[in-house]
Formats: sequence, C-alpha cells, structure tokens
Amino acid sequence: MKTKLTLTVEKEIVERAKTIAANRGVSLSKMFEEVFSKEDPEIEQTEAQKTAISLLKKLESTKPIPSLKESDKELRRRYLLEKYG
Repeated sequence: MKTKLTLTVEKEIVERAKTIAANRGVSLSKMFEEVFSKEDPEIEQTEAQKTAISLLKKLESTKPIPSLKESDKELRRRYLLEKYG
C-alpha cells in the first residue's frame, strides 16, 4: 500500500536528490523506495565513516587475545628479553 510522506529538507538537498533521480531515470519517490527497501541501504558515508567500518571489519576477523596471566610489567620484560637477548 502506498502512502504519502512529507519531509522537511534543505532546498539544496532536494534539488540534488531530484538531479540524482533524474540522472538515474527514476522519480524521487522511486529512488527513495529503492534506497530504503534494501536490507543495508548504501547511504553516503564520509571517509572517516568508511575507514571506521573497514577497521571494525578487520577487528572482527582477528583472533581474540587469550586471557593473560602475566602483568604488563612482566610482558614488557619478556618482550625486551626476546628482542635484545
């Protein structure tokens, strides 16, 4: 069922959205539906957001650190011993 939606948006954004929709050959309403009907809409992201997402994906794929029984001081001592003999 279709329903009407009223949004309050800056005029420049509306003009930009209309231009993008026209370039894609669809109406603004259709473009809105396409964006939000996807499970994971591709909303424009800043470079910082893209970098953060990439970092989170890398962190999720790494193995967790096993529970440490040594103190930070002991770990540092052991590291320096291995590094410098």
